[in-house]
Amino acid sequence: MQLTKNVGYLGLLGAILVGVGEFYLHYSPHILESSTDYEFFKYVSLKNLTTGHFLSVIGLPFYFAGYIHIYRMLKSGNETLARIVLGLGFVSFAIGGIWIGSRASIGNIVHLKDALNVENYKILIDNYTNHLEVLVKALRIVIALLSIVFVIAILKGKTYYKKWMAIFSPIAILLLLVILGKLIPSIGKYMLPILMNVTHFILFSLSLYQLNKRTKNKSNV
Repeated sequence: MQLTKNVGYLGLLGAILVGVGEFYLHYSPHILESSTDYEFFKYVSLKNLTTGHFLSVIGLPFYFAGYIHIYRMLKSGNETLARIVLGLGFVSFAIGGIWIGSRASIGNIVHLKDALNVENYKILIDNYTNHLEVLVKALRIVIALLSIVFVIAILKGKTYYKKWMAIFSPIAILLLLVILGKLIPSIGKYMLPILMNVTHFILFSLSLYQLNKRTKNKSNV
């Protein structure tokens, strides 16, 4: 039980570190209106790109601990489903790690726009989009598949989760935050640049809440 709790807190630490790093990498007051061809990066300082890059890279491995926590919370219900969630979690953040590690580079390229030949600049941007930005779509597909298995595992019962936790699958939290961010731009401009990290901060927090409550109830028996 203590190991499950410890790796959960490590996952929470990962969401915070990568979230702060990605905020440094992406945020500027113009992010919502300058999304075409990564133009928002020209408003992000080179210092922030470097800081964000290393914070994100340092924090990313803790996400794997977070999914070990999720696995341990699920496995008493169905070991096979729990392992599928674990495997998909590892795949998703392996993909995410490649993507986040590329953001400082594309940011630097945007800063060099005026120094580059227009045609060469477009080739670099298109190459990035086709080889690295496409990973975001892959990540969302994997998270959606993971969420389906996560919900099924919880609804089958006998996990460490109450069944209401099925409402808070990663993809459901993600979609809710997207809607909230679009409806309230004053919040969205801070939240949307780090959306996956906010999603997992909420996921790991709710999971730890249920684990701590379960531990407390058992100690009172």
